[in-house]
Amino acid sequence: MGMITTRDGTEVFYKDWGSGRPVVFSHGWPLNADAWDDQMMLVASRGFRAIAHDRRGHGRSSQPWHGNEMDTYAEDLAHLFETLNLRDAVLVGHSTGGGEVTRYIGRYGTSRVARVVLLGAIPPLMLKTEANPDGLPISVFDDIRAGISADRSQFYKDLSAPFYGANRAGSTVSPGIRDAFWLMSMQVGLKGAIDCVAAFSETDFTEDLQRIDVPTLIAHGDDDQIVPIGASATCPPSSSRTPP
Repeated sequence: MGMITTRDGTEVFYKDWGSGRPVVFSHGWPLNADAWDDQMMLVASRGFRAIAHDRRGHGRSSQPWHGNEMDTYAEDLAHLFETLNLRDAVLVGHSTGGGEVTRYIGRYGTSRVARVVLLGAIPPLMLKTEANPDGLPISVFDDIRAGISADRSQFYKDLSAPFYGANRAGSTVSPGIRDAFWLMSMQVGLKGAIDCVAAFSETDFTEDLQRIDVPTLIAHGDDDQIVPIGASATCPPSSSRTPP
């Protein structure tokens, strides 16, 4: 475990387990690197080097007032790659982390990346626009911001149910898992949490996706209640977008 200091002085926490080919994990909102512990344990136990960081504003990283948007998230990730001299990496992103991974490649290319995995990821765009008519209306994200501002503790407790599908019949999700989600969520600074809503909902990753030139696995559940597959991970035939 360690810290890196970014260009603007923000300290970013990271975990670094095992040795071998690096597998770098980028977490979803409003979580932190601990959300990847099971996956990190798995890959580090099988001869890989597992690395995961807390996005700025989240977890054990600094909570700066500025920089809570995708360009800076990607810059922080690039700084992590450079500081640890990571090469030939497998880069894995979930939800908001999938956007961070995609923007990283859009800005910095794949010279250090050999494989990409996007899991329930936000690209190409979550927000409903003329080019993304099946996206979610801005009111959905305004409600998220309002919920965080009014009572973020209760908001995160409630959010844990659709996040894990615990509100579906036959769910076996334990109260402990939902409590862990709440605990990680409460470590996000309020400013960073609110800013990140705009980052994950309004950022268009279409051009970034076109720069991915390494083998990429895209996995997205058809009952994803946080990043609905129809709103984000697919593009209508009439769209001018290039599908991810």
